[in-house]
Amino acid sequence: MDEAAGEFVRVERDADNPAVAVIRLDRPKMNALNGQVQREIGAAAERIGADDSVRAAGADVKEMAEMGFADMAAHSRVLQDSLTAVARVPKPVIAAITGFALGGGLELALCADFRVAAEDARLGQPEIRLGVIPGAGGTQRLPRLIGPARAKDLIFTGRQVAAEEALAIGLADAVVPAAEVYDHAVAMAASYANGPALALSAAKQAIDGGLETDIATGLEMERMHFAGLFATEDQKAGMRSFVEEGPGRARFSGR
Repeated sequence: MDEAAGEFVRVERDADNPAVAVIRLDRPKMNALNGQVQREIGAAAERIGADDSVRAAGADVKEMAEMGFADMAAHSRVLQDSLTAVARVPKPVIAAITGFALGGGLELALCADFRVAAEDARLGQPEIRLGVIPGAGGTQRLPRLIGPARAKDLIFTGRQVAAEEALAIGLADAVVPAAEVYDHAVAMAASYANGPALALSAAKQAIDGGLETDIATGLEMERMHFAGLFATEDQKAGMRSFVEEGPGRARFSGR
């Protein structure tokens, strides 16, 4: 069911798991991330991030070809900000990849917490073959995910990676038949939907924030999030349930 829609980007609720929201791109033929699509992705991410009922949730070369430095200096900020909005969604985010995730498409997938790829999917950062480098987070998020040497190989060569190699190097977290990608991704998201929403958000912020700083600062971030959760109803429910019923039986309210 559609909850909000741009021309090319829709926010839907999964029919079987209404706590799972789906950002669906539909810009034939390749879902190229032109300026309009970027803005619509950013707006969709902000909507999902702000909706408490949601518990889990490629660059357009033709448009860029004639841009000069001044144009791209402004455009690249919008490009980065729209994808960063996805990375900052304070809930588990799973990317479902079918076909090609190249350039901006891969950079969008890198903003997710997990990536599910079809068996025939191809992933890569081919910008070097256009005389440029990734401009929407590829040089920063890719090495943090798969390590600097592997990231440099993909970025320096611009080569495409098959799904099985993506799985082997940590670029994908699951590889399934193409017809099963969506269902697998939704099932992953649904597994978090009944969890403690505030604790999940805190865990994501602590992990992502810690990757950006030194370990001492990261540990302090972790400590503050950990202590703060003792002011939540979910902490009381979770620990009370553990004492009275044993692990894995708590029912969380998200408060």
